[in-house]
This record gives sequence, structure tokens and C-alpha cells, in this order.
Amino acid sequence: MREKRTSSGFLVKQRAFLKLYLITMTEQERLYGLKLLEHLREEFKPYGFRPNHSELYKALHDLMNDDILKQVKRKKEGAELQEVVFYTFVNYEKGKRYKKQLKVELERCRGLIDKAIKDNF
Repeated sequence: MREKRTSSGFLVKQRAFLKLYLITMTEQERLYGLKLLEHLREEFKPYGFRPNHSELYKALHDLMNDDILKQVKRKKEGAELQEVVFYTFVNYEKGKRYKKQLKVELERCRGLIDKAIKDNF
């Protein structure tokens, strides 16, 4: 993972946005892959944003490749043989740094959006 996140030039990219939420949801111990997706879809439904399955898992894989998260398989409650993949931290401090860097980027994006609304409406 890069230590310093550079601006994308316009608005924050979808995968970076999802990674931010995945880190926060892992902090809150919402760790089950499909449950993460369901929660995000419900949260962003009023805004017309529906994250897709593949983009969510690409973001999770990025976080695993960056040594922020790891997969842990557990038996599914009530099922004798079925396993479920949960996510937990490998390096919580790295996750906190990523969130801090992305906050700066989100604030820059908010400034762009606020300016566009003020200038045009």
C-alpha cells in the first residue's frame, strides 16, 4: 500500500470509497462478505448507488493484498458443514492511516461538489 494517497484529479474512485466503508465495517465487526454487500446496498439505496458484487470483492482483495485485512473461515451458525468467510484486521494501524488519507480526499471532493452547486444552481 502506498503511504501517501494521491488525488485522483476529480472525485474519489468507487473502490477507494468501498475500501473506506469496509475498513469501518470491519472495525464494527460486520465481517461476513455477502452481509457487507447487503448492508452497503441498503445504506446507499437513497442515493442511487448500488455497489456490485465484483467491485466489493475487488476492494476486499485490495485490502488483503495491502495487509490490512485477512480472511477467516468459520462454521456457519446452524449448519454443520457450511463455512462462511469473515474478515478481520491484519494491521489495524494501516487501516486507520488509509481512512485518514481518504478523509482528506473526500473533503477535497466535497469542495468540488459544493462549488459546482454554488456556481451553477
